[in-house]
Amino acid sequence: METIIVKSNEQGQLNKADLVQAGSIIRNGGLVAFPTETVYGIGANAIDEAAIVKIYEAKGRPSDNPLIMHISDINCLKDYALNISVKAQKLINVFWPGPLTMVFSKTDKVPSRITGGLKTVAIRMPRHQIARSIIHEARVPIAAPSANISGKPSPTRGYHVIADLFGKVDMIIDGGKTELGLESTVLDVTREVPCILRPGSITHTMLEEVVGKVSYDSHIKDERHPPKSPGMKYKHYAPKGQLKIISSDIEANVIKYINIEGKKLMDMGYKVGAVVPKHAANDINIKYVESIGSINNHTEIGSNLFKILRKMDDMNIDYIFSFEFKGEDVSIAIMNRLNKAAGYNIVNV
Repeated sequence: METIIVKSNEQGQLNKADLVQAGSIIRNGGLVAFPTETVYGIGANAIDEAAIVKIYEAKGRPSDNPLIMHISDINCLKDYALNISVKAQKLINVFWPGPLTMVFSKTDKVPSRITGGLKTVAIRMPRHQIARSIIHEARVPIAAPSANISGKPSPTRGYHVIADLFGKVDMIIDGGKTELGLESTVLDVTREVPCILRPGSITHTMLEEVVGKVSYDSHIKDERHPPKSPGMKYKHYAPKGQLKIISSDIEANVIKYINIEGKKLMDMGYKVGAVVPKHAANDINIKYVESIGSINNHTEIGSNLFKILRKMDDMNIDYIFSFEFKGEDVSIAIMNRLNKAAGYNIVNV
């Protein structure tokens, strides 16, 4: 497949002709990768089952892993979602457009291909201008999981998408760096107490301020529990190298462990990297050290996580050590992604 690549201008805007072409490709059954405020997505016509199959094929994604439906007009929500509760409407009023995906009971207009055979559908209205404009031009809702090969770190830069999907999609829109760098929060609103199925930048605290009590899927805080969301049972976000999270209440212990174990591996000829907060970068005595951001700025850490994991891949790093980034709210989303990337390989020191 020949892939068209177009770039946004310095203001992050796309010209009208490119938007119209992207919308036409999607409306007619093709695939377009485009930026959102979270990560890049690979989009297809969400009500065209043949187009949806192309997403699974391009990504190598398991067919029971549901896709998120993206809309640009709140008025079409009722076409695809049943029983929109008062709480769901309050959340829509506050957080849409934005990085919140809500799980509703689905109407008959929603193809079973997009839901993994479930009777529910996940829907989001992105706030990124290019994403919204493409949905508008397509004149159909867009199914859009992250624009990466399934299992790899999610793409937060246009060149990440080109590396993964060139030749597998009809068009790639390079919109530069995404704003948030973590996928959307996924919230099940089909129950009386809404339940977070995937944490993101719309945090537990923010949600409870709008609708009162909100629960977590037990898998988020303890991976031994089976996840309620089918997609969360699969390996995600993993770099090629073996990633290990080093945990301790004493930072000096983490630094000491990385330096000692890293040297052992380097002496055996391996390439070793570390993901560390900015203030600790000069204390790590291995060759490939990546500063992820200020330890107190979880938004910065979240926006850099996937970029750094992909950079480690580009450098062919064999072993990666990472600090643990503790806390509540956004840090829960960060550790959710980091734990999955490491396969829950955590060392307490």
